[in-house]
Amino acid sequence: MTEEYLTLAEIKVLLKKEQSQRILTLEQNYALEHATKFSKLEAGESRKLVKDLMKIEQVSESLACKIVDLMPQHRDEVDAIFLKERMTLEEKSITDILDKVKKYL
Repeated sequence: MTEEYLTLAEIKVLLKKEQSQRILTLEQNYALEHATKFSKLEAGESRKLVKDLMKIEQVSESLACKIVDLMPQHRDEVDAIFLKERMTLEEKSITDILDKVKKYL
């Protein structure tokens, strides 16, 4: 089994597809409601942005998905995403992330 990181938009698509085939559990309904409420892009756009963000050296797939889900617009928001990673981003990387996100807003 392989691990795959998904954005909220991709989760929304998967859960809607599953919902059309059977009744979702309570937790799945909550997840679908959350994904519907907070996803800011369509699934295709979100995956494209993930791939664009991964071109930045310090951005892994998991971080790229988190960035896409949150769509930060300020430097402090980007810093907050990377706090757990115990790394300091270069100013150029932060600017690149914000520029890529801005293209999709």
